[in-house]
Amino acid sequence: MRKKISILLAALFVTGSLAGCGKNTATSGKSDTIKVGLNYELSGPVATYGQSLTDGITLAVEEINKNGGVLGKQIETVKVDNKSENAESANVATKLATRDKVVAILGAATSGNTKAAAPIAVQNKVPLISASATADDVTVDSNGKVREYVFKTCFSDSFQGVGMANFAYNDLGKKNVALLVDSTSDYSKGLTKSFKETYTKLGGQIVTEQAYQAKETDFKAVLTKIKGANPDVIFLPGYYEEVGLIVKQARELGLNVPVLGGDGYDSPKLAELAGKSALNGVYYTNHYSSKDTSAEVVKFREVFKAKYNKEPDAFNALGYDLAYLLADATKRSGEANPEKIKDALAATKEFKGVTGTVTIDKNHNPIKSITVLEMKDGEQTFVKKVLPQ
Repeated sequence: MRKKISILLAALFVTGSLAGCGKNTATSGKSDTIKVGLNYELSGPVATYGQSLTDGITLAVEEINKNGGVLGKQIETVKVDNKSENAESANVATKLATRDKVVAILGAATSGNTKAAAPIAVQNKVPLISASATADDVTVDSNGKVREYVFKTCFSDSFQGVGMANFAYNDLGKKNVALLVDSTSDYSKGLTKSFKETYTKLGGQIVTEQAYQAKETDFKAVLTKIKGANPDVIFLPGYYEEVGLIVKQARELGLNVPVLGGDGYDSPKLAELAGKSALNGVYYTNHYSSKDTSAEVVKFREVFKAKYNKEPDAFNALGYDLAYLLADATKRSGEANPEKIKDALAATKEFKGVTGTVTIDKNHNPIKSITVLEMKDGEQTFVKKVLPQ
């Protein structure tokens, strides 16, 4: 009996070792579908990002499949909620790569959740592409080495921070800034770092730097300190849940100077939390403007509104482009194989999408423009486009 048990345990050990050997074996095979994993924040604090991205992806996949699919196959999406949590994002990535055998993983939405999933993608040799993880270190590890299987189709935080510092100093003519940073967020800290470096080099002065934490709701103490420093502009990089409350409370305290931020502001919830009039004088960098009159944007708005009966936001557009870019890379690879798709993604040049034209650089980041938007009575208005240097 002991001998039989030992043999059985040994067999189970070998099976488990093979299952965890770190290689995804998904290929085109005989299946008539190409399985693509979606790892998104569908619940939790930043759920509007994940929901918007998946709406855009869904629309694009429907169009692609209706037009014959890719390589004669239909795209099949496997959508899983990471609950806006880093640990859950890693779990989702593991499931998609090892159990569902997807050829690529789209997501996550935020930088933190994407970075949590990145090691899983690398270990299992499955390309992971985020359309909105803007942190500079998403595609490059702490040693400066490019993560071979990780890509993004959005600009980096350093580009956002530099762009907004130039806008504050040169376009708005503001020379004294107060910084209000989410100390729990890589996104917020990364934007602050690049903004501060550029702004001070231009000759601007940091009059105070204050911090808050995600999920706080009362910001009056830090805002009172900021008011006492008498800034003529506030740089507030963060996500819409806290930003909406901060802007509302700032206006209530009589802090009526311009507030600047990044793409984390882009959510319909922002106006609900802050109030439309409180957002007057708020500017932020974004990936796209629905007011753009280019043929690609006009067509996208029409088809999106026909399906969802609402105006698309930037994350809808990013998701839409992401699905089409993956389809393009898969077609160019000649086979629905993760390794070949990875190589095709790295070779992407001049892919024209709704949010701009994308060429993937040596660090697996896109070369593309950013858009500066201004809020007026709760509505986005286009200010300018900033091209990469």
